[in-house]
Amino acid sequence: GRQAEILPVEVIIRGYLTGSAWRDYQAGKAVSGIDLPKGLKKSHRFESPLITPSTKAEHGKHDEPISSEEIVRSGIVEKKLWDEVCEAAMKLFEFGSRRANENGLILVDTKYEFGTYVENGTRKLIVADEIHTSDSSRYWVHDSYQTAYDAGQDPLMLDKEFVRRWLMEQGYMGDGTPPKFTDEFRVDTALRYIEAFERITG
Repeated sequence: GRQAEILPVEVIIRGYLTGSAWRDYQAGKAVSGIDLPKGLKKSHRFESPLITPSTKAEHGKHDEPISSEEIVRSGIVEKKLWDEVCEAAMKLFEFGSRRANENGLILVDTKYEFGTYVENGTRKLIVADEIHTSDSSRYWVHDSYQTAYDAGQDPLMLDKEFVRRWLMEQGYMGDGTPPKFTDEFRVDTALRYIEAFERITG
């Protein structure tokens, strides 16, 4: 490990329109400052992946979408460093997408966290959290995508979205006391994580 000063933004790369981006799009909102064209379907594949950052909220608060322009304009991260962050994030996403594809998966979207450290008087960028796990990333089973997309359904997924959905079905949106997981749901979650580990790592 290496001591680093964490940048106060999460860098989310999206290859497809789903999750919170889809919810914002349905509500007529821009996605982290990006105005998407009208008429897109859920799970639409973007021609090029989008960088959709969010603020890194203090404990107990929700992360909020923010545009790259606002990050630089407000001085959260200076432009030269932010450009370096975006370039590194895109290269990581390209690598992760290639590895996922080799294992019959699609890396749909993912979150990266970065920090900086000083070496020999020079400030350097470093990845500061796990990458491409099912906690930080959304995966779909490759062979399920096109049929599901054409039918307006969700592709088979390997991620934690099913936990979010279960919580929402119980009426929990992140505030207040969360509902208690049933034993059946906990076992199902464990089995899904084992499957995800095996599929992602091949």
